[in-house]
Amino acid sequence: MAVVKFERKPAPPGRGPYSAGRPPTFRLSPNFLPILALFLVAGGMLWTGLMTSKPLVFAFVLAGWMISLCVHEFGHAVAAFYGGDRSVAGKGYLTLDPLAYTHWQISILFPMLILALGYLGLPGGAVYVNTSALRSKQWDSFVSAAGPLGTLACLLVLCVPIWLGFDHTYGTVEFWAAWHLLAYLQVSALVLNLLPIPGFDGFGVIRPFLPHDMQAQANNFAQISALIFFGLLIAVPAFGEALGNMMYAASVPFGVDIRFVAAGFGLFRFWKW
Repeated sequence: MAVVKFERKPAPPGRGPYSAGRPPTFRLSPNFLPILALFLVAGGMLWTGLMTSKPLVFAFVLAGWMISLCVHEFGHAVAAFYGGDRSVAGKGYLTLDPLAYTHWQISILFPMLILALGYLGLPGGAVYVNTSALRSKQWDSFVSAAGPLGTLACLLVLCVPIWLGFDHTYGTVEFWAAWHLLAYLQVSALVLNLLPIPGFDGFGVIRPFLPHDMQAQANNFAQISALIFFGLLIAVPAFGEALGNMMYAASVPFGVDIRFVAAGFGLFRFWKW
């Protein structure tokens, strides 16, 4: 799920073919295919050296980031569906449709602003889950955990060629700078999501087991927790730098080269010639 988790607890359960318990039909949304195509085409051009411009690196990283965001939200949706909330199918959450996960402020404005500043990657999607339809507290907890698991899966996929040493053997420096940057963004998103702060997935994992009054207070705070976090990043440079350094350190065990990441950020911000 996103940095801020949205819930509609009184929302009506889903109706239609999925409400009877039949398995969902997983399909790719037409809105997802252009993003996938951009990622593959831009990556191919960078890999071969056919074109290595900064705007192309920007397009490649942005497309890859959006794909990972969709996978993250898809994880939440699949867990919610099998946990009892059939309404996620009718909302398009099982199709990897980026428009279904979009909240203009949380999904676009804040994440792009923080990324443009060169700090870290913020997951910005939103999946509305009818938590009252979930079968148990354990399923409620797993719905929150499923998004970070999707992010972890994306990170591991990105790490495989790095572990095999391809980044020092094949392709261009520009391609691998962008690739390492994408891996770094997954690490930062994973770490941030797992923070036990109301509105973050990490807190969502433990929230179902807390007293109801504490959950209510946390839900109220969750509405502003992201704004406070973004405000600290923008208004307190030392906070952003310290957080960035922590993310760099967390990336090292995965084989992510911080020199490539730094180069990737420089290429990504093409407007800073």
